[in-house]
Amino acid sequence: MNIKAALAICMVFVGCCSNVIFLELVVKEDPGAGNLATFLQFLFIAIIGFCTVGKFGTGERKIPFKQYILLVGFFWISSVANNYAFDFNISMPLHMIFRAGSLMANMAMGVWILKKKYPPLKYVAIFMISAGIAICTIVSSGDVKAPRETHVDAAEEERLQFIDWLWWCLGIAILTFALFVSARMGIFQESLYSKYGKHPWEALYYAHLLPLVLWLPTIPNIIGHVKVATDTPLMILFGVTLPRQVMWLVLYVLTQGLCISAVYVLTTECASLTVTLTVTLRKFVSLLFSILYFRNPFTVGHWIGTLLVFIGTLIFTELLQKFVALFLPAKTEKKKE
Repeated sequence: MNIKAALAICMVFVGCCSNVIFLELVVKEDPGAGNLATFLQFLFIAIIGFCTVGKFGTGERKIPFKQYILLVGFFWISSVANNYAFDFNISMPLHMIFRAGSLMANMAMGVWILKKKYPPLKYVAIFMISAGIAICTIVSSGDVKAPRETHVDAAEEERLQFIDWLWWCLGIAILTFALFVSARMGIFQESLYSKYGKHPWEALYYAHLLPLVLWLPTIPNIIGHVKVATDTPLMILFGVTLPRQVMWLVLYVLTQGLCISAVYVLTTECASLTVTLTVTLRKFVSLLFSILYFRNPFTVGHWIGTLLVFIGTLIFTELLQKFVALFLPAKTEKKKE
């Protein structure tokens, strides 16, 4: 492994894990700030892309402009839906577990749209991932409660808890929808790359630039959460004084840029197997940190579901089989001796 690849792997863990931490700090401060965080993420990457890929408007596109319209639609919908789900009592650990089920959605879309066929072991892996997500979802459904500002009587509390549960169900539906939209985007992206060649940095730039106009109807919502952010207490970090929520948003945007850049560099320097292993391990580390540091509720049922999701992912990507194969030949040789 060369130095560039090793550095990219380190940056994936540093950038992506810290990005999840700052996102959780953002939504804990203001559960409805997901839309604002997504907008800032798109704006930041679009500005960087305009300077690098777009060359201040003089860069030549490798993929026709009209092909980006559908890609942008998929990308914007999945990104906004994923972050908007936090407004519906969805915890960060459940959010991460759900997004780890992207292989399940990709496989379903592959079978439905591309008429692909998979070996039996991959279906077993997908069943494990689906079962793991289902277990985590069912276990989490018993701990759905929005914060109350005042004490209410038993009857009113029961009514409010039912409303909280309905909102939570809507959040689960949004996450599921986003999962399949993202999978459909992946299939469309593959078709673009096969026809016009791989131009990931250009695709990343236009996927963040073009959707900016789609935020125009949500400007009142964004302004409202900007006011919430600027009204939070001041904090000092690295000699910089900013409102606490503004600080979290800035750090979230910067680490998101680092995370995306590191993953793209990794895809150019390493085999897809190494990329998948790195991303899978990164998700698991982020999940563990979220549970331990933020003290998110995590029961035995959550652990069982999480292990099913990640073991299923390792089987689907054939990482587990390759790991076992490393030791089997050695054992076979010893028996022959």
